[in-house]
Amino acid sequence: MPDAYAQALARSLNDPEGFWAEAARGIDWIEPWQRVLDDSNAPFYRWFAGGILNTCYNCLDRHVAHGRADQPALIYESVMTDGSRSYSYAELLDLTARFAGALAQAGVGKGDRVIIYMPMVPETVVAMLACARLGAVHSVVFGGFAAAELATRIDDAKPHVIVSANCGLEPGRVVAYKPLLDAAIGMATHKPASCIVLQRPELAADLGPGDIDWNDALAAAEPVECVPVAATDPLYILYTSGTTGQPKGIVRDNGGHAVALHWSMQAIYGIDAGDVYWAASDVGWVVGHSYIVYAPLLKGATTVLFEGKPVGTPDAGTFWRVVERQRVKVMFTAPTALRAIRRDDPEGACIAAHDLSSMRALFLAGERSDPETLNWARDHLGIPVIDHWWQTETGWAITANPLGLGLFPIRPGSANKAVPGWDVRVLDDTGHPAPADQIGSIACKLPLPPGTLPTLWNADGRFREAYLERFPGFYSTGDAGYMDADGYVHVLTRTDDVINVAGHRLSTGAIEEVLASHPDIAECAVTGIADAIKGQVPLGFLCRKSGHERAGDDIVREVVALVRERIGPVAAFKQAVIVERLPKTRSGKILRGTLRSMADGKEYAVPATIDDPTILDEIAVVLRGHGYPAIGSDAPSN
Repeated sequence: MPDAYAQALARSLNDPEGFWAEAARGIDWIEPWQRVLDDSNAPFYRWFAGGILNTCYNCLDRHVAHGRADQPALIYESVMTDGSRSYSYAELLDLTARFAGALAQAGVGKGDRVIIYMPMVPETVVAMLACARLGAVHSVVFGGFAAAELATRIDDAKPHVIVSANCGLEPGRVVAYKPLLDAAIGMATHKPASCIVLQRPELAADLGPGDIDWNDALAAAEPVECVPVAATDPLYILYTSGTTGQPKGIVRDNGGHAVALHWSMQAIYGIDAGDVYWAASDVGWVVGHSYIVYAPLLKGATTVLFEGKPVGTPDAGTFWRVVERQRVKVMFTAPTALRAIRRDDPEGACIAAHDLSSMRALFLAGERSDPETLNWARDHLGIPVIDHWWQTETGWAITANPLGLGLFPIRPGSANKAVPGWDVRVLDDTGHPAPADQIGSIACKLPLPPGTLPTLWNADGRFREAYLERFPGFYSTGDAGYMDADGYVHVLTRTDDVINVAGHRLSTGAIEEVLASHPDIAECAVTGIADAIKGQVPLGFLCRKSGHERAGDDIVREVVALVRERIGPVAAFKQAVIVERLPKTRSGKILRGTLRSMADGKEYAVPATIDDPTILDEIAVVLRGHGYPAIGSDAPSN
C-alpha cells in the first residue's frame, strides 16, 4: 500500500477537520468558514459553515485572472454533427457572465431554481455555470426525458425559469425537446415565468409567448459579476434516475462540493491544471455534473464534452479518435460503453489504429465492471484500468485506486479501496461488521465527507428514512458486496439483487462475473426469478460478441457448467437465454428488476430512463420462446 495513500486515509479518518481544512486551501474564499464541520444538527452534518464563496468564480474567473485565459477550458466533440470546438477560459467566462445576465433579466436571483433540459452541447455547461454565478440553484433534467417525468421535477423544484433546446441528436434520429417541454409545463401545477430556448439548426421549433430565444437573450444581456453565497447554500438539485411519483432530489452544497471535487482531481485522477480530462458521460447524470463540468474547471484543467455514442459512428474507434485528437490524459467512462466497444472490436484493432500515448489511465464507474472487460482494456491499452465506485448521492468516489497518491495493485473484480475521507464498512443484517469475504450491506460511517448530499430537497424525513435508519450512525448505500482481507471492496449488486436460493444468499454479480469470462460472451445480466421449490433461482441473459455466432444452446450448456465449476451446485444456475441486447438506462445501467418482472410474467412499468423500449419486446419474444410468461413493453403500469 503506497505510503501517501495510507497516510491520507488515516489522517482523513482520525482528523477529518484538519484534513479537509487543508484541502479547502485549493479554493478561493470570500470569507473563511467558522466551523470546518458543523455537527450541531446531526445527522444533518454541514461542511465549512459560515464560509462565503462562489463556485462559478472558482471554476472560471480565478483561472482567467491567474494566467489561464487562453487555455482551453471546454472542448466540444460531436459525432452527431461531425463538429469540434474549443472554448478558452476567457471565452467560457464571457459566455457564462452574459448568460447569467440573461437569467437575471428573466428574474432569476439568488436561491431561485432553474431547470435545465438540454442535450450535450456547450450551452448546457454555460447555463449550469451561469446559475452558479447568480447563486441560483440549477436542476439538470436528462434531455429527452418524457413529459410526465419532467413535469414531476418542475413541480418539485418550482423553477422560475427553464432553459431548454429545440432538439437533441441521437444516432439515426432527431429528438424534439420543445413538444416534450410544452407538454410537461401543461401537466405541471407549477408554471415557470419563462423558458429560454436554444435553437439548433437540425430542427425548427416555434416559440410561444413565454419563450425567449437563446441568442436574443444573450444579445440583450449585460454580463454580471459573481454573487457571494454561503458554503452551505445549495448549488444544485439532481433527481435520481428512474424515480416515479414524488421524485428524490439530491441536494449538493457549494462549499463542500468545491473542496471535495477540486481535491479529487489530482488525488484520485492524477489531473493537474492544464491537463486534458474526459468523462464520457452526460451532464444529466451525476458524473456529468461532477467530472464534465465542475471538477475539471475547479482544477483549471481542460474538459471534453462529447455528444454521441461509443460505437457505430462509423466503428468502435470513436472514443480512441477523440483521445488521439485531443491528447486526453485520463478518461472516465461506464463499463457498459467499454463492453459495447469490446463486443464490436474484440481483437482491439481500433485501439491499435490510434496514437493513445497521451493516456495515463482509464477509470470506470456507473455499474460493476466485470474482470474480463477490464483485463481486455488493460491488455490492449497498456495502461491502468481502474474500476471505482460511487453514487448520485455521494457526488464523487467512495472507493478507487488513487492515481495521484500512488497506485496500489489493481485487483480486477473489486472497486478497489476506500478513498480518503470515506470510512467504508460491510455490515450483516444486524448491523454488525461482516467477516472478510462475506457478503453484506455496504455502509459508510457518518459524517460523510464534503461534497456528499446533506439532505434531500424539501424532504429531511425522507432523507433519514432512505439512507440513515437501517444502520444508525451509517449512510446505507443500498449496495451489497464484501471486503476482502486486504481492504479491497467488492461491490456485487444492489441489496435487492441478492437472491436467496434454498436459504443460500447469492450475489447475481458474482454469477455475472463467471458468465462474462466465457470467450463468446460480450455482456450479460443475471436476475433471480421465482421458483416453487427453492424460492428463487438465477436466470442469465447473454449477449454474444460480434462475430461469435456459435449455437446458443452450446453456449448456455457451457456457461451452466462454468458456474457449477466456479461457484458450485449451490448456485442452482441452470437457465440462460441468448439475447441481442440488454435493456439499459440512458446512463448505462442494466434494468435487472425489469428483466426479473418480465421473466416472472409480472406487470411492470416501462422505466422512464430506458434507452430503447423496443428491447423489452425483443426479450419478451425470446423469453416466451423458452417457456417464460413474459410480457412486452406494452404491459400496463403497476
